[in-house]
Amino acid sequence: MASNRQQREQREARERLRAYRARQDVHDVQSRRRRRDNILGIAAGVLVAALAVTTQVVYFTAGPGMPEPSPSASPSAEADLNIGAPDSSLAEGRTWTGQLVLNDTVTLDIALDGALAPQAVSGWIADYQDGYFPGKTCHRMANSETFSFIQCGSLDGTGAGDPDFSYGPIENAPADNIYLAGTIAMARAGGDAYSQGHQFFIITADTTLPADTAGGYTVVGQVTGGLDQLIQQITSAGIDPDTVGTDGTGSPAIPTTITSLTLQ
Repeated sequence: MASNRQQREQREARERLRAYRARQDVHDVQSRRRRRDNILGIAAGVLVAALAVTTQVVYFTAGPGMPEPSPSASPSAEADLNIGAPDSSLAEGRTWTGQLVLNDTVTLDIALDGALAPQAVSGWIADYQDGYFPGKTCHRMANSETFSFIQCGSLDGTGAGDPDFSYGPIENAPADNIYLAGTIAMARAGGDAYSQGHQFFIITADTTLPADTAGGYTVVGQVTGGLDQLIQQITSAGIDPDTVGTDGTGSPAIPTTITSLTLQ
């Protein structure tokens, strides 16, 4: 038979083994819990990112006249898809400067790039020559720190397109989908590069916009002066709460009308 000392040592060995196994069990449980928490954390992060992207897509793909983003470079034009639009040569491949006045008090200095966006600039020139813009409203706005614009130029003030005036292709859209404050870009219907027309939007805070199947927004030009006036006198007042849609956009709280446009 084993001596008392041997029995004691055997008991102590068994106790140490049980303690070791208990510590291992606790470690395994903690490891599995950490892995689970990490997986849940990653999943939550992916979900938040997906919701953020979806929200921006919905903002800009909800109907006629809604802007949409994409990579740059001007695709080859298909002239037979343009309706009532002038030839792109009207832009003369040069920069056009002028002033866009809103509500009689906000004067925006603008520069339109006829070299990088000849078709869109030609559309602006035609509208200027026809006296189209005075009296047209700015019917739609978004107003957050990362997602801000004001959209103007609708034929009837509702955002509907003009069946007699539309064109493409998308021109000069930023490859990184980032539209800087002061950018003037052309609105269009979702997935349709040839639905650009009279409507344009001005970015009032740096905004990243996802591309859709047709591409991005045509960047037609820039506000070179007066953007602070636009923000202080109009967009900082926010959106009329009675007009906010499911995408968070709505009419400016301060009703806004184009007073005049000059180009040279």
